[in-house]
Amino acid sequence: MDSSDSENTFHMRTNKKRIIPVGPALREYLAREEREVRLPVSYSRLRSFVASAPLLNKDGSDSLWETVAYQPYEMESLAEGLTETYALLKGEGRFDIFRHLYVDRIDYCVFGNSQPFRVRIVNKFNENHDYFYVKVADASRVHGLELEHILSPNRMHYLTDRDTLVEEHVMGVPGDVFAEKWLKRPELYNPVRLSKEMVKFNARSLVRLLGDMRSYNFVIAVTPDFDSTQIRLRAMDFDQQSYNGRAKFYMPQYFKENAPFVMHCQQHVNIPTAMQYVQEEHSLIHRRALASAETLTALFNAMRAEPAAPPEKARRLAGELAEHYGDKSFAGAADMADLLVRGLARIHRETRGLGVPHLGDDRAAKVLFGLS
Repeated sequence: MDSSDSENTFHMRTNKKRIIPVGPALREYLAREEREVRLPVSYSRLRSFVASAPLLNKDGSDSLWETVAYQPYEMESLAEGLTETYALLKGEGRFDIFRHLYVDRIDYCVFGNSQPFRVRIVNKFNENHDYFYVKVADASRVHGLELEHILSPNRMHYLTDRDTLVEEHVMGVPGDVFAEKWLKRPELYNPVRLSKEMVKFNARSLVRLLGDMRSYNFVIAVTPDFDSTQIRLRAMDFDQQSYNGRAKFYMPQYFKENAPFVMHCQQHVNIPTAMQYVQEEHSLIHRRALASAETLTALFNAMRAEPAAPPEKARRLAGELAEHYGDKSFAGAADMADLLVRGLARIHRETRGLGVPHLGDDRAAKVLFGLS
């Protein structure tokens, strides 16, 4: 990660993006991928709460969430429907296996771009709990969830039903909390591995055009290993997928909120090592893209049919990416989907140029990139 040009870029602000409805082409794609199902509870129904109270963190501070309440008769029906929703999300609809779960709490966040509801669901036998989210279905967010599922090391479980989107909880320590409470305690994690994952996360965000990865929009999962700890960074907010026209918006190191991580990386990773980590991530993305060429092509076709970003944003980003990469081919991109394809094709050409063995075959490359 590089902190150069930080005075200009660490202070970028995001205007609240309007909700972009899921159109027929994307709906057809979601049905093909078995993401579109009939859900027992809609987002609009959850908006019918009659009271709310601030939800506080363990230290008594405001969590920015409100716990909501419904009429008793409505709550009983909602609880059953939300348990069935969890069964669809986690267990392919086997509600008979999930009957021992109950809805403990429903929270609402008015400050989030998608104004989500968060459902806390509990196992009555052992009190183990989990969360899932109910949101308005936004096209660019769905694009982001799919690209995360296909191109990242993380699988994303979510479902849609008309204007409702249901997502699983992404587990980990929020990046801003990690920076405040963990970063200065290296005995809790491996500092070098954190730096490596930050570099790879930055590379992945740019290739797949996932924007606004400030520290509060990703989590850090720390997993004990036999001789150290493993680190994984996971995005948890996908509202700014392929939407903004600024190239640096897709580079997490340029947000002021991520400055502690930038300084951490500068202490533990030199330039040759960073280049190695970027190449590792590009290679993994390349292999995933070839393995899912037909699925990616179908997604890109849906994005082209119903562009989420205005044309002027795509044109500006095309020019900035052409300058960033020193690659004029980006300047000719027609839309955000075309920019994604050109970014993946660039990695494909680099990999072929190095003579590196790769998964996938020529047919996959032709399907995805249109290359001979």
